[in-house]
Amino acid sequence: MTLGKKLGAEFFGTFWLVLGGCGSAVLAAGFPELGIGFVGVAFAFGLTVLTMAYAVGHISGAHFNPAVSFGLWSAGKFETKELLPYIVAQVVGGTLGAFVLYMIASGQAGFEAGGFASNGFGELSPGKYNLASVLITEVVLTFMFLFIILGSTDKRAPAGFAPIAIGLGLTLIHLISIPVSNTSVNPARSTAAALFADTAALSQVWLFWVAPIVGAILAGIVWKWFATSE
Repeated sequence: MTLGKKLGAEFFGTFWLVLGGCGSAVLAAGFPELGIGFVGVAFAFGLTVLTMAYAVGHISGAHFNPAVSFGLWSAGKFETKELLPYIVAQVVGGTLGAFVLYMIASGQAGFEAGGFASNGFGELSPGKYNLASVLITEVVLTFMFLFIILGSTDKRAPAGFAPIAIGLGLTLIHLISIPVSNTSVNPARSTAAALFADTAALSQVWLFWVAPIVGAILAGIVWKWFATSE
């Protein structure tokens, strides 16, 4: 598969993740009487990854997330030369998804962007959790997300079920951490939402690059031990 097609798949996959996941939070979560709540948002994020993993996973590997790319790289399952192009495609795709969402949401009378499904700590955390709590949450949960990805896509795992495990894993991660950080585990998703938020989210987005990437790289290193042990 050519690099161009891989990058296109990552672009559209991340576009769908942001539009579908953040869109569920911005457009549907708080809708009077019919709101899906944070449980619905958690499932929406999981479903975006599950659906696009089946749609384009055979093209690009279905990363849709710079942290996933770093984690697979650290596990020796992704080439260094493709790392930066993948990340650029993911950020651009996610940003376009956030832009389309903003255009839709701004058509409502009295629209205010507010947090726009962005991530944060302190006053920008849904539960007002501090930086340390958010840092630990994002590192540990991204670690577990990559562990699920690496395990379910291993050649020894049952074939064809990886997108289900990964999608449900991301759903569980959101169920745990929406109150803490509004759940990132994905720097592209965090950057895209922060660009359109009417808060100081952009000034905190550094944490949602550092923590997920650290957690992902650690997972890749640990998985190497499982992959090579008898």
